[in-house]
Amino acid sequence: MTRSQLEHIIRAAGVIADDNDVIIIGSQAVLGQFPEAPPELLASIEADIYPRTFPQRSEMIDVAIGEGSKFEVTFGYYAHGIGPETAILPEGWESRLIPIDNENTRHIRGWCLEVHDLAISKHVAGREKDLHFNAALVRHGMVQRGMLLHRLAATTIAPELRAIVTTRIEAMYAST
Repeated sequence: MTRSQLEHIIRAAGVIADDNDVIIIGSQAVLGQFPEAPPELLASIEADIYPRTFPQRSEMIDVAIGEGSKFEVTFGYYAHGIGPETAILPEGWESRLIPIDNENTRHIRGWCLEVHDLAISKHVAGREKDLHFNAALVRHGMVQRGMLLHRLAATTIAPELRAIVTTRIEAMYAST
């Protein structure tokens, strides 16, 4: 997905949900902070998104411009309407959101996770695709080990999972 494609999704999702602010929490949130992110980070054709003011309207987004919709067939990418509970994030993540707000979004604001918050959410999820994404962030120097560990410390998760995530982070930096 490109930045202009994400801007299109932001605009469409905001109109559908009648909300001038939408939150992007999936991998394509990287486009907020890094509009020209490396191609390997932009492989997904899906943007995980929910209306900030009316999160209950995310299903409307999923139906109108989600997977299998006419929108996806027409443009080749789509929105996945999700809820705020979808990602486990560090405390204070909302104060670090990166805005996308321009003519292409018709000034509907897309709020993207800051890259360290995004990486922590992916480490916690722990799916293979998430770990590959995070390894690419490390390879491209887009995240810092110390900041990841700091954000992990500010994330409410079970001690066992915290130990696993710490090991994942350390392993990614040991292999670089």
